[in-house]
Amino acid sequence: MSEIPARPRVTHRAVLAIALPIVISNISTPLLGFADTAVMGRMGDPKYIGAVALGALIFTMVYWTFGFLRMGTTGLTAQAEGAGDGEEIRAALGRAVLIAGAIGAGLIAAQWPIALIAFSLLDGGPEVEALARGYFDIRIWSAPFALANYALAGWFIGLGRAKIALVLQVFLNLVNVFFNIWLALGLGWGVAGIAAGTLIAEIAAALLGLAIAARALGAYPGRWTRARLLDAARLARTIAVNRDIMIRTVVLLLSFAWFTAKSAEAGNVTLAVNSILLQFVTVSAFFLDGFALAAETLVGKATGARSLERFDMAAKLSTLQAGGISLVLTAAIFVFGGAIIDFLTIDAEVRAAARVYLAWAAMLPVLSVWCYQLDGIFIGATRSAEMRNAALVSSGIFLFLWWLFLPYGNHGLWAALTGFNLMRAASLGFYFPRLRRGLA
Repeated sequence: MSEIPARPRVTHRAVLAIALPIVISNISTPLLGFADTAVMGRMGDPKYIGAVALGALIFTMVYWTFGFLRMGTTGLTAQAEGAGDGEEIRAALGRAVLIAGAIGAGLIAAQWPIALIAFSLLDGGPEVEALARGYFDIRIWSAPFALANYALAGWFIGLGRAKIALVLQVFLNLVNVFFNIWLALGLGWGVAGIAAGTLIAEIAAALLGLAIAARALGAYPGRWTRARLLDAARLARTIAVNRDIMIRTVVLLLSFAWFTAKSAEAGNVTLAVNSILLQFVTVSAFFLDGFALAAETLVGKATGARSLERFDMAAKLSTLQAGGISLVLTAAIFVFGGAIIDFLTIDAEVRAAARVYLAWAAMLPVLSVWCYQLDGIFIGATRSAEMRNAALVSSGIFLFLWWLFLPYGNHGLWAALTGFNLMRAASLGFYFPRLRRGLA
């Protein structure tokens, strides 16, 4: 019988081996949306671009809600690997895929009310909505496979095999681009071709991921057993972890939705300015998320091995690297932010106003890196209840700060968002000593 592979020491190299593939994967993903836009841009009517953007937005919001399938699976798998439990490594994947399949089937069954609610909230005009509904009707059938891809990515990352997660993401993107071009332009299917291409890509990526996972399991002892897979206590723990992460994710999404809504209420210029500046925040998150994921994996393995020394090294080294990257990002935004704003808009009023508020976006990477890292640490340790509580408290503080800073206009809105991220870090920091004592 195979033995669990030797676990390497926690080093800067080990952190980078996980973080860099994730960063590359994060950066590659927006290119897919760019490719879809370019394909639809050749159809000769802006309604096609709008329809794909509207349909894709619905799936982005729905799938973000179930992002726990990636995060929860990473922590649980890393702990099983750290404990040297081959059967639990198998079961962690099996449970995640089963949950993904069940949720995906539920989304397919509930597609009519989902579409009704989504299109009632998103007004794109009759022509755009008709095309977007066609997109939705096709792509919804990929839901079990799309969510299985979340579970597979979390499982590979939890094992410390982030390069495989990157390969699967790049494979999905390439297959998607190929079929989108062929079906939408080559066969003239238009928006339906984009949806069908995405459906094919998500199915293909899930099947490839499962094949690679089956091969990877040969390196771990144990076998598939229904008793372990459906063990009541372990299944309940999996559900509890995922439930708390889902609540946390929804709360965070609602907080950012509030920021966007209040930006819109302030007028078109303010909405445009904040949308541009949030692009800096999003791109920064692509980089910082890689180091948070490294913390998830390495902390999870340390927790599974019950090693306080490895836990401390994982938290310290991943945070040092993330902190260094955050300083680089902040400096880059201060130096190049004005030029990037000019590239993103030609409107003189928006350009001038964006420069007024640029410092807020520039400071966010170095101020927010702590909440990213603590998220990663707590996910790795599967302490999801604390994450849920921290998100609820932080969102309450965010709304209070928004109300308190109302007289300061858009500066006040950005101050509230900054305070929100600082509170996320402070609230998780409050729980951190107790988390650490649990391994002592």
